[in-house]
Amino acid sequence: MSALSRREWLLSDQPGSRRQARLGQAYRTWLSFRSNWLAMVGLAIVLALVVVALFADVIAPYDPVIGGDLRTERFLPPLSEGHIFGTDDLARDIFSRIVHGSRLTLMVVVLVAVIATPIGLLVGTTAGYFGGWVDTVLMRLTDIFLAFPRLILALAFVAALGPGIENAIIAIAITSWPPYARLARAETLTIRDSDYINAARLQGASSARILWGHVTPLCLSSVVIRVTLDMAGIILTAAGLGFLGLGAQPPQPEWGAMIAAGRRFLIDQWWVATVPGTAIFIVSLGFNLLGDGLRDVLDPKARK
Repeated sequence: MSALSRREWLLSDQPGSRRQARLGQAYRTWLSFRSNWLAMVGLAIVLALVVVALFADVIAPYDPVIGGDLRTERFLPPLSEGHIFGTDDLARDIFSRIVHGSRLTLMVVVLVAVIATPIGLLVGTTAGYFGGWVDTVLMRLTDIFLAFPRLILALAFVAALGPGIENAIIAIAITSWPPYARLARAETLTIRDSDYINAARLQGASSARILWGHVTPLCLSSVVIRVTLDMAGIILTAAGLGFLGLGAQPPQPEWGAMIAAGRRFLIDQWWVATVPGTAIFIVSLGFNLLGDGLRDVLDPKARK
């Protein structure tokens, strides 16, 4: 099948099979997403983060933990020979630490999304579908979490669990699910009495099957958009915990911890804190642009 005929097959107004209809819808979504150049910039930044994290051992020219000669390689400025971003107070190559730090950033983002999204979907769809006292109890619990700023609540959980990247991930995940639950509940309330849901009930489908087989897939696109937009906040929260010494512990190359270590030298050796701060800014911007693009193509309410 040629490229032209494949395109015509995907864009057909009368698909001949369910597979063709799904692929055609996915292709139209991609075409709409591709027309937004800012969204493509965000996608490129996120893909670059993934590639750098996967091939950090190949890309990084130096060990991110072991430094060089403190007498000759300490505080080398950017664009020095062999050190594109310079070195820090322990003569460690900042570029190598940024590259390896991308693994920690990606790990935090992925694990928080994997933990928080199902919890939010479960709580929100259950509350919206059953209503009554179930809705009241679950939403009041959600309100308790929403009453506290995310960073403050994460600080409280990390203080209770102890410092460390694993505990920081758990704390951020615990504080991230309430907005997803609210969104999933709102979506569920609009569809729980729809004809196709009633038809599923008449066919004898259990509540669990209706929730996970019919309601949750319809709520998923809105929740995915919200999760993508929240990635920047997750990164900033993780960096804030690292900055305060409650996240990744030295000598791990976590970007927030690198900023905390470099703030003492900000006047004379500005690059030690500026480079990881710039990395946080670029990655956060990438996730925001990607989330905006996904909202434009996946959220029916945002379509013109």
